[in-house]
Amino acid sequence: MALSSIFLPLPLPKVLSSSRSHRLLPVRASSAAPAASASFDLRRYWTSLITDVESELDAAMPMRPPESIHAAMRYAVLPGAGKEGAAKRAPPVLCIAACELLGAPRSAALPAAAALEMLHAASLVHDDLPCFDAAPTRRGRPSTHAAFGTDMAVLAGDALFPLAYTHVIAHTPSPDPVPHAVLLRVMAELARAVGSTGMAAGQFLDLAGATALGEAEVMQVLTKKFGEMAECSAACGAMLGGAGLDEEAALRRYGRTIGVLYELVDDIRSASGNGKMRRNASVLRALGMDRALGIVEELKAQAKTEADRFADKYGDRVLPLYSFVDYAVDRGFELQDAAAAP
Repeated sequence: MALSSIFLPLPLPKVLSSSRSHRLLPVRASSAAPAASASFDLRRYWTSLITDVESELDAAMPMRPPESIHAAMRYAVLPGAGKEGAAKRAPPVLCIAACELLGAPRSAALPAAAALEMLHAASLVHDDLPCFDAAPTRRGRPSTHAAFGTDMAVLAGDALFPLAYTHVIAHTPSPDPVPHAVLLRVMAELARAVGSTGMAAGQFLDLAGATALGEAEVMQVLTKKFGEMAECSAACGAMLGGAGLDEEAALRRYGRTIGVLYELVDDIRSASGNGKMRRNASVLRALGMDRALGIVEELKAQAKTEADRFADKYGDRVLPLYSFVDYAVDRGFELQDAAAAP
């Protein structure tokens, strides 16, 4: 069976075919974007959210028997201090921002935000294993399997998945302000994103060599491996914030696009010497640098178009969404001052 025949039907971020040459330049701001967007302090907002998320994660994972597993779990989720060790916590930040956009309290989304980081960390632990990427480091220090052994890394990743689900159930304020039905939908969304049609499918397609094929296959891998987590983050925040169906759909599209955009920019920065060097440059080999830069500009415009849908109704609360798009491209600041707890 040809690899291209087993691709799953999740809609991809729409990118336009183009033969033009592109440079990585800012896209003109949408006319619907509030004028104050240029003065919005994303770094301050982001680091304030990280502080809350770190406290939630630290409390959720106390040391207990068997200590070897729990030490490995904490190591994977709570990376050390320093520029490279600082965790960006992008999935929980996106979840909280989507929830707060809709006017709901941060407390409604914080347990799910922490759960998203547990799932994200578990996926990275497994992605680094010798049978996958065989990555010796993660965030500037030994990866979990390098520090604790492959056996403990597998167990730590396995344990983080159910911990994420139980944390959401046990700590989300329900039924007020989060109705039980919404809590069930959030649980289903978390499970969907990491399952066999979500991130696991992306890992499979990557292992099967899909990035060596054409543009559509490359974009499918990026969407499954990276867009799924961002889509899930935005969707969970939307549900917890009380979004209507149209609002939730727009935030899903926004999150999926941001996830692909962020990863593609990482690949471009790596190839141009502006980021951490990667072992696998197959994405850029398949797309070519000019086309990759063109897709970045298109994705950036698409994400801002989705954010535009909220500008009239929610005013300045949409500013984080606009700023996340710009940050995904220009990486205008570091988050080392918000490093995770040891």
